Amino acid sequence: MSAMPDPRFELRRVTETEWLIVDHKYEPHDARQTVACIYQVDAVEVDVLWLRNLPLASSYMSADEVLSDLQRFHNPPSRSTAPITIPHLPPLAATPS
Repeated sequence: MSAMPDPRFELRRVTETEWLIVDHKYEPHDARQTVACIYQVDAVEVDVLWLRNLPLASSYMSADEVLSDLQRFHNPPSRSTAPITIPHLPPLAATPS
């Protein structure tokens, strides 16, 4: 079963070398809708200007990688697992002395 990407965030190309990440949690006229501005530095690097206080990197290899990192930050994988069964053994019988 594959996980669907979070539709909350969208990567929008503005120019050939610039993108925005928008948050659909906010209305289009709300300044908080823009999360990040991404600028291509060279063929294999982009810089990110975060418009929110996020503990994420400021350089990535692509704009898609920035979006993926933001989505992972907001939707961390579930760490819950089924309980681990611990076998129970009867107490050892005392040996007569």
